[in-house]
Formats: sequence, C-alpha cells, structure tokens
Amino acid sequence: MPATAISFQDLDLPAILLHNLSRLGHELPTPIQAAAIPPQLAGRDVLGQAQTGTGKTAAFGLPLLAALSPDRHAVQALVLTPTRELAMQVGSALEQYGQGLPGARVALLYGGSGYREQLRDLQRGATVVVGTPGRVMDHLRRGSLDLSALSLIVLDEADEMLRMGFVDDVEWILQQAPSSRQTVLFSATMAPAIHAIAQRHLNQPVDIALAAEQITAEGVRQRYLVVADQDKSAALLRLLEVEPVDGAIVFVRTRVATQELAQQLQQHGLTAAGLSGELPQALREQTVERFRRGELDVLVATDVAARGLDVERISHVFNYDAPFDREAYVHRIGRTGRAGRNGEAILFINHRQRRLRQALEHHTGQRIEALTLPDAATVNQARMARLGRRLATVLNEDLTVMEEVVSALQRDSDLPWPRIAAAAAWLAHGGPLQLEQDRPPTASSRPARPRPPRTHRGSEQGGEVTMARFRVAVGHRHGVRPGNLVGAIANEAGLTRQLIGRIDIRAHYSLVELPARLAPAQFQRLQRTRVCGQPLQLRSVEAGQGR
Repeated sequence: MPATAISFQDLDLPAILLHNLSRLGHELPTPIQAAAIPPQLAGRDVLGQAQTGTGKTAAFGLPLLAALSPDRHAVQALVLTPTRELAMQVGSALEQYGQGLPGARVALLYGGSGYREQLRDLQRGATVVVGTPGRVMDHLRRGSLDLSALSLIVLDEADEMLRMGFVDDVEWILQQAPSSRQTVLFSATMAPAIHAIAQRHLNQPVDIALAAEQITAEGVRQRYLVVADQDKSAALLRLLEVEPVDGAIVFVRTRVATQELAQQLQQHGLTAAGLSGELPQALREQTVERFRRGELDVLVATDVAARGLDVERISHVFNYDAPFDREAYVHRIGRTGRAGRNGEAILFINHRQRRLRQALEHHTGQRIEALTLPDAATVNQARMARLGRRLATVLNEDLTVMEEVVSALQRDSDLPWPRIAAAAAWLAHGGPLQLEQDRPPTASSRPARPRPPRTHRGSEQGGEVTMARFRVAVGHRHGVRPGNLVGAIANEAGLTRQLIGRIDIRAHYSLVELPARLAPAQFQRLQRTRVCGQPLQLRSVEAGQGR
C-alpha cells in the first residue's frame, strides 16, 4: 500500500505512539513503514530490504514498542546493529518514540564504553536492549543479559554485520534466544548469506522490498562535478561558499584524510572536524553532538564512522572521495534529505570515473546532474551577501560606543562615512572580501603545471637562491602584519631578511616566499613557531593550492 494512501492512525498503533510521532513531526509513514508495520503488529516475521534513510528504524521500532508488556520486568526485545553509532541512534529513536509509554526502558550495549553503566541499566529492568554483537555476546556469557523472556529480535543492517565479520556472532546470539520469538531482519541488499540466515532463523517471513526508484530519498538532489584530484579541496571550498549549506558531511576514504581535510577547512574559517572509526568513542560522541547543535559546519568522515549518523540539519553530502561501491553511495547520500527535508548530494569524480556515475544512476534509478563550479564573480557575490547578513544581525544592538568611536575617527581623519563603514566591514570579514583572480579548479586528470621557481639574489655569498612559496596558517583575521612574519621567520629559521621574499596576507592564511631548500630543522621549527598566537604550520604550496 503506498505511503500516501494511509496515515499512522491507520496502522493500529497505540495512542501514545501516535502522539509522539505527531510531536516529532512525522505526518505520513514512508513506504517501508507502511509495508512493514502491519505484519509485525500481527506477530509475523519480516524480511525487509531497505536502505538507510528510508525510515526503517521506525518501521521496526514502532511495532516493537507497541508489543511491550509493561507488567513484564524482563528483556522482551533485542535489536542487533553493526556499529555503536547505529546502536546509539536506534536507542535514541526508540526513547523518543516511546516517551511516556509504560514499560519502555532501553539499555545500550556496545563496545568502547564501560560495563558499569550497562550493568546498571540491565539491573534496573530494561525491556529493550540495543547493541552490537560482540558486547551482547559478552553480557550473555557473563550472565548479565537474560533472553529467556525475549519475544522479538531485530537484525538491523544485516548485510553490514556480515561484511564486518559478525555472521558467527549473530548466529550464536540467535541460538540463545527462545525459538518461539518473532524475528525481523532488515538489509540494504539480499545477498545469498542473508537469505541463508533468513531460511534458518525466520518463520515464513513476509518479504518486503522497496522498488528501485524508492532506494534513495526522493528529496535528495544528486549532482556531480568533474575535477582533478589535486584540485578537489579548492573546489570544495568554493562550493561551501556558494551552496546554501546548513550542515555538511564530506566523505573521504581514510582516517588521515579526515584530519588533513578538516584542518584545511579550518584554515579557511570553517568550523570543521574529522570523524573516523579510530577516534576514541567519547571524542566521537562529543564531535557528533557538537555537529548536531550547530557548533560545527562540516564533518569530514569515513563510511564506517558515519554509520547510523542521523542529524536533521545535514543539508549537503559531499562525496569528496568516490565510494568503493554503489551501496556505500546510497548509504552516504541517505544522510541528507531526512525528516521530509530536501537534501543535496554532490559527487566528485575525475575523467577516469565517468562510468562510475553511470553505474550509480542505473543503481539508484535517479539522474545525477552535471554541476558547474562557481566562478570568482559568483563566489564574490555570495561573500558580499553573507557579509551583509552578518552586519544586519547587529543593527538592532546598542551601538552607542561604536558610534562614538567612528564619529571621532571621522572628525579626526575627515574620511567619508562609506570609507569608514567599508573599513569596519573589512575587519568583520577578516580581510579582503573578493577573490583576487579567477583560476577555478580544473577538470583535467593531469596535474597542473607548476610555475617555474623564482631566483632571489640575497644569499650571504651574493649568489642566487631558488625561492618557493610556502603557506602559513595565520592571516588578516589573526591581526598579522608582514613585519610579524619577517621577524618570526628570520629569528626562528636563522634566515637573513634578504632571504624572505614576497608576503601575501590573505583572510585566513598567508603566502610567503622562502628558500626552496629549507633545512629539515628550519622547516620543523617554523611549523611550531607561533605568530599572533597561532602556530604557523608551514607547508609548501603545490600547484592549484593557495588560492
């Protein structure tokens, strides 16, 4: 039955669940919810094929909550997830859906956190357990988790659990549960291994699969940009300036890339953080919470780290590094377009990856539109509009003292008011507003040709020294002046002032010409040197960077 033909009221859910759905802004069931909730309420096993972002948590969570018996102080439902992030997300969703529902007490069991709190939640009479296979097995072997009263098991993202090597653990846990229980399995794909588990552990399940055109959220516009690998960071920065971004996730392939790219974005004034599976659990949770509260603009994440991440403010997903397979792409873009909102998914590819785009279009049944990188004029217009909005936010504040300052400046300098206002706007922006030149990132798969090195007559022997451009992480917004850089570099690197060439101070960073062959000790000292309270983080500027 199509989702548009029915409402949640038609699904025979308890009144308190309907109230919570309305409070959370859920108006109509998604296709997977409309198809999966009725058979579960009837006690049937379900084998569902659904991607992340289609509403499957509510598809199994609502009937799970509806079936809880408030008089039974024992674990009645178990939800197994592949990752701790997804376990936390599912647990949070169940608590929101079940707020005020008698007997709905959720315990989270996952690795990376201590046993004490988990044992306490179990001892207090948890009726629902959400956890990862490894930690659930630990509690079963310890005797701290009792499944004798279990009436329902949910396997969420079963294909991912198999891919991560949990198949034996899942089989063992299923064998510990009563054979009379109800079993629900959701998977993005129906590989032979999934069917094998279903045949062994599900009892005449209702088979539910979304049509191909329903694999991805309808509210997600998909676009692609052809750009050379060495120019991707510059292209990303331009798009982040022009696109109406609320919160964005940038997907990369490696842990190192999450930190390097997040640092580049920070140097350009964006609040960004890396998120990888190797971060300590507490730091990962803190980072996600900062992103959820709007304290971070961008998360640079790997696929594993973003599993189960559900934040409504995500307006954009950038596939900075192309996904390894089509399923990973679907999971990635499912992070946006949540809760009925529209979302944007942008894919970066080079010329050699054009067939990947065609394969993704075929898999999702949706067109991926070509995207033209914004030129300098467009970026400048966006910057002016953004600065105007920032200035407008303080017009109703008490500006008496500021008015006295600028009035005194106008009297003393006899400068026109527009000039003084422009100076104030320059300070508010942190430096020059407009791009100095339009050299957009290229779509070529070949590296850009580096400009020839300059020579500089300035060595102590009077000969020529090959100069190169270096980037330092301090700019106008930090209050730096050329003299600050010259003094610090000369003192720390032991260079004469004649060996420090042109200095170009930008809003968030500066470009400095130094001898191309700095000694390793000089380079390391300059990386740690602080100017205006900022570490220089010296690095060589390669072709295509530094714009």
